[in-house]
Amino acid sequence: MNNYLALRVARVIEETADARSLVFDVPEHLSEHFRYQPGQFLTLRVPFEDGWLPRCYSLSSTPLLGEPLRVTVKRVRDGRASNWLCGELQAGQTLEVLPPAGVFVPRSLDDDLLLFGGGSGVTPVLSILRSALLAGHGRILLIYANRDEASVIFRDELKALASAHPQRLQIVHWLDSVQGIPAVEQLAELARPFTDARAFICGPGPFMDAAVSALKSLGLPGGRVHVERFVSLPGEGELPLAVSSEAAMAAQLSVRLDGEDHSLACDSGETVLAAMERAGLKPPSACRVGGCASCMCTLDSGEIELLHNDALDSDELAEGWILACQAVPTSAHLRIRFPE
Repeated sequence: MNNYLALRVARVIEETADARSLVFDVPEHLSEHFRYQPGQFLTLRVPFEDGWLPRCYSLSSTPLLGEPLRVTVKRVRDGRASNWLCGELQAGQTLEVLPPAGVFVPRSLDDDLLLFGGGSGVTPVLSILRSALLAGHGRILLIYANRDEASVIFRDELKALASAHPQRLQIVHWLDSVQGIPAVEQLAELARPFTDARAFICGPGPFMDAAVSALKSLGLPGGRVHVERFVSLPGEGELPLAVSSEAAMAAQLSVRLDGEDHSLACDSGETVLAAMERAGLKPPSACRVGGCASCMCTLDSGEIELLHNDALDSDELAEGWILACQAVPTSAHLRIRFPE
């Protein structure tokens, strides 16, 4: 089980009618646990009825200014967690939070960046954008799509950034109410001047699919296109410990974690993550449904089946990266290594 840490909500900022930012007060003794990179997220443990709902929300703050942690939440119709966070939570209350995680992070802030944000998907993109303006030297294009003008989160902040950095930052606002849903061809035309950039895409599924298709049509290599998908996590206790897979088999795992080697058994149909936690190990993880890449590790030998994957691209899969939360052994022996 992951170790949640209690953080006090210092401020609640109403961004739009259906979105708010939560600013956390991190005490000094927890500061090391909450160091982060632009583009990462926090997992919040949201109270609901008689249990808890784990939910991942991207950080919109930048780590380069030493400012407080800020996540931004948009209310989702029938969303159990988002409705509580946007309607009930007040400043001064305490939430249980996992340390920052995620790999939606630029390798270099000096790269030219092509950023796509759809709705609240602008949240991690804003963290990347602000960090690159502070520490990088490249050009930045943000294509930001929203339902209508009233739905634009961070409108004033983005306007101020564009005004302060006219030579480096260009922002294109797309309003569905005025221009219709953005088509692949339209996104490709907007992105065409930035075909040498590194792309980061976050937002609703159809918007991201259109952006990815647009970049493919322009010939951007898959390794330069990074996608962050929002996933709705099941409540605690709702995830199965094992799954049914025709090819699954019991296996012996050799795992390299935090510089130490471990040997453990994995039952048939059990995920690598579940087997490691059952053995008392604490590998990195967050969403547990194949959406965030926090548990990514390399498969050095053996074979697995990935039950679900919304986090790794084709290049990463070819390099041997897997998701421990979705990897089920299909050979009798596996050797796995986590990044150190």
